[in-house]
Amino acid sequence: CSAAWAGLGALAGPDCPLGADRSLPGGGRMGVVLRVSVGRPVAGAGGGDYKVPAPMKYLIPILGLAVLMIVHEAGHHLSARFFGMRVVKFSIGFGPPLFKFQPKGSTTIYQVALIPFIAYVQIAGMNPFEESDPADKGSYANATVLARIATIFAGPFANYLFASVLFFAAFTVGGKLQPTAIKVVAGSAAAAAHLQTGDQIRAVAGKPTDNFGELVVAIRARLDQPVPIEVERQGQRVTVTATPTSKPAKGQGALGVEFLPVHVKVGVVEATKLAIKEPAVFAATMVVDLGRLLTGREKPQLAGPIGIVKDAARAAEQGASVFLGLFGIISTVLCVFNLLPFPALDGSRLVFLGYELITRRRPNAKLEAQLHAVGLVVLFSLFLVVSFFDIRGR
Repeated sequence: CSAAWAGLGALAGPDCPLGADRSLPGGGRMGVVLRVSVGRPVAGAGGGDYKVPAPMKYLIPILGLAVLMIVHEAGHHLSARFFGMRVVKFSIGFGPPLFKFQPKGSTTIYQVALIPFIAYVQIAGMNPFEESDPADKGSYANATVLARIATIFAGPFANYLFASVLFFAAFTVGGKLQPTAIKVVAGSAAAAAHLQTGDQIRAVAGKPTDNFGELVVAIRARLDQPVPIEVERQGQRVTVTATPTSKPAKGQGALGVEFLPVHVKVGVVEATKLAIKEPAVFAATMVVDLGRLLTGREKPQLAGPIGIVKDAARAAEQGASVFLGLFGIISTVLCVFNLLPFPALDGSRLVFLGYELITRRRPNAKLEAQLHAVGLVVLFSLFLVVSFFDIRGR
């Protein structure tokens, strides 16, 4: 999880995939948020939506990030214990410990350390440079390959499940936002396609778009190519052809429309359905964005934990549902990012374990550890650079 924080910002930025709107869960607006969220209202803030007091607006986002780290590491921790592995330490932060606790009869030390934004679980036998007793049943090195795969995968999966919890809370508190009409930005792709302010988008490429998630995924999958868009205009269905751009003018976005959403309260059943669906929608959108980044069709927009805290502070000022929805997005991003096959991330460890599962041969554990160490250095270098620009305010 600590490695993921270092590189998370590569997937963040100010460009809106659909238009100039910077709407967030709860109907809030921000200048810079995670790419998978911008332009995409999720949960609506009702009249009673609780707003965080100004003095707490930075403390609560920091605590929120800490909770996401704890959830991630708890996934590893619980899975390891389920498979009989011995967890030596569960640390929130690194450096000198500020607080330590070891339950009676437990082999695990729980601690809070000095430097935040880092969390880790130390499992016996994971370090190949330490001697491991082949007869030690509590050692990670002696566990079955399926047990090790489950333990590594459990961290990102915990973030994915927790994202649903956060989305459920956001929908329950603030309801959902439904798009009614659009406002066309002058000089945009929408304007060139003769979309009009007041139009209601009903389908993209022949596929109905009943919510923002489906609309965002449909548009982002068709950047720089003509796409038929069906709208309702003055009671009639009209189809126009637009070409969403991957290089929009500043403040416009790919399509160049702003949404005029309405708040709709939802019951527990619908909130549950939406909460289950939202992480999958955001994950799919993120995968599309990653593909565009890797193929050079889109430039990364950088923001690190400091930038995320600033954005989350603005979300906290706008209401609880905005804040909860944004952290649901961040938790989803952490899940997907951690599963990338980059050294030091969980995805890279799963690649090595997959090799072992298929070939029935263990890869060189020391070589693997060295690759993870190099990856960690790269990610933390990125973290320092991005944090520098976050502090300067870009």
